[in-house]
Amino acid sequence: MPVRPIPGQSVRPSDVARSRLAYIDWMRGLACILMFQTHCYDSWLGGAARQSRFFMYSQLGGTFPAPLFLFLAGISFALVTEKLWRKNLPPSEIARTTLRRGAEIFAFGLLFRVQEYVVAWGRAPKSDLLRVDILNTIGLSMMLMGVLCWIVSALLLGAPFLARFLREERELSARAAATALVAASTALLISLLTPLLWTVWRPRWLPWPLESYINGVHNLGTPQAWLFPIFPWSAFAFAGLAVGFLLQSQWTRAREAQVFLFVGAAGVGLVELARWLDARPRQVYPVYDYWHTSPNFFLIRLGMLLVIVTASYAWCRWCPAQGRFSPGIQLGQASLLVYWVHIEFVYGRV
Repeated sequence: MPVRPIPGQSVRPSDVARSRLAYIDWMRGLACILMFQTHCYDSWLGGAARQSRFFMYSQLGGTFPAPLFLFLAGISFALVTEKLWRKNLPPSEIARTTLRRGAEIFAFGLLFRVQEYVVAWGRAPKSDLLRVDILNTIGLSMMLMGVLCWIVSALLLGAPFLARFLREERELSARAAATALVAASTALLISLLTPLLWTVWRPRWLPWPLESYINGVHNLGTPQAWLFPIFPWSAFAFAGLAVGFLLQSQWTRAREAQVFLFVGAAGVGLVELARWLDARPRQVYPVYDYWHTSPNFFLIRLGMLLVIVTASYAWCRWCPAQGRFSPGIQLGQASLLVYWVHIEFVYGRV
């Protein structure tokens, strides 16, 4: 996105990059706001207020923050990975860097569970220490994306028949396109396997703390919809990884506005496709749970995320207040701290 300099003042490339990517922080800020209102009304309203239409729409809005955070983690992961590619680092070193970052987020998730247990001392069961929460899944998803990027890069760079092609200027574009394709396929595969891994293919032979990362069973005997297991939640991260590589390509930068409009249109198309599939009289799964495990519901939410991407880009590019202080962007830049602190204000003893 072009940035007009102040007369007599040059624009640094880093300023242009920050302006182009402002929509990512703005979307994180939107996720924080939706998360605030959902948790606040869920914690503070009671009685008849919980049966109102207002509360229903509030909780419906609460279905967006987790997919948004995971989707944006995927987009950000693509940006970081491509930056490391441009430094000509070997795939193994890039993998170590990205895996370490994912492990850090996972460790934050474990630490957060310890904090919640200590704050609720005497009221929370010890099993809460092993609850699969959103930070745990973001960290694990980042590590899985790091492994995927490492495998794709190692295969491409080690393929003799591609050696000549990959020495050309199109090397990064070829690697990004291949990784985006594999990431999109992985997201689809996770979504398709979710209904089975929650029902007939449950890995019951695993200890429940491990099985919980597959289907959110926790210690309750059946998968729990309020947890954040890899299936289906990591699918949003891999979808974000694919979209991130697409939006960062040189081809996209040359026609950015048109590509973002296409992304929004593709989102609408995914929503309509998912609705059509859900209306079919026959379903392929022995147990069909539309609201929790259905690939159709995943496609609808992914389509809506793509629409939000386009709307966020348009707002950050053409909003008259562009360049001024943005509360949404500020929230997005501090989203980890915001998430960590607000839980105590809403549900804790603060």
